[in-house]
Amino acid sequence: MSAALKNWLSTEPIQCPWTCAALLFVGGVTLARFALKTLTFLSQTFVLSGKSLKKFGAGKGSWAVVTGASDGIGREFAVQLGKAGFNVMLVARNRVMLEAVAEEIATKSVSSVETKIHLIDLGKRDQAAWDGLKAQLAAMDIGVLVNNAGLSHDIPTYFVEAPAQEVEDILTVNINAVVRITQAVLPGMIERKRGLILNLGSFAGMIPSPMLAAYSGTKMFVAAFTSALAEEVRSHGIVVQHLNTYFVVSKMSNIRRTSMFVPSPAAYVRAALSKISLSCGAALTGRPDTLTPYWSHALLDYVVHVVGWKSRFIAYTHDLHKDIRRRALRKLEREAKKQ
Repeated sequence: MSAALKNWLSTEPIQCPWTCAALLFVGGVTLARFALKTLTFLSQTFVLSGKSLKKFGAGKGSWAVVTGASDGIGREFAVQLGKAGFNVMLVARNRVMLEAVAEEIATKSVSSVETKIHLIDLGKRDQAAWDGLKAQLAAMDIGVLVNNAGLSHDIPTYFVEAPAQEVEDILTVNINAVVRITQAVLPGMIERKRGLILNLGSFAGMIPSPMLAAYSGTKMFVAAFTSALAEEVRSHGIVVQHLNTYFVVSKMSNIRRTSMFVPSPAAYVRAALSKISLSCGAALTGRPDTLTPYWSHALLDYVVHVVGWKSRFIAYTHDLHKDIRRRALRKLEREAKKQ
């Protein structure tokens, strides 16, 4: 036996001081906390159901107001809320498309469900138009507000190159419209002591997205605004939630086929309405009043925050958007040559 090994074997046992015990305690608490959050994430995403829509007036003559209701996710919210028993007010600027949605609601909902159409361009700061919408909303028993209308860049673009009007429109629709419609609806909800406000968000608000800087910034605003407002009105029986959304088949995403990580609008809305008041994918992150409802989006949200290497995700998003921009420009060039 070597002298070094003999010396090691003869060494007195190392005493564990209070600092060692404290570190073990902290490590145990951290591990237990992570395990609890993971269990919460799994149970909320795959097992538990959220609050019933009946708590917000479904089937009792209450109205659901959906902005951007002419297509995609907004259309599905309108149709599924109508099927749940809400009267539905459709807010957008295209009458023909809204009339088609109203007809679909009538065919898929109970006979007592009503629909209204309110035409407004949320991208314009038309005070008279806003006053008219506010007056109509104030006279209604609104149980649900879905702030779905949103605007992004036509293609990923560096901020310095983005058209000024495009940036202004994004700010107006994604921030100004959300705030003003919420202001119009909230007093009545407080008076009735019930209400649900769903603000459509994006992963671009969770992971800053280069080449979509203005859009990404507005979605970060939506997340912070939602969390602050939710705490203010919680005691009034009102639920306010930020829906953290990854890609969904839609005109905005320019994706036409579903996949594991890209659900149809119908599947996404069904998941969202079944998980009201839960967090699902956001359970691990400690983001109050944020819900990542669709199961694959929830898994992605979980992985992003377990890895925690945010700068790497930002860099990946940058590379992704550069590639999307290159392909979009090549497509525009091909179309120009055909003309």
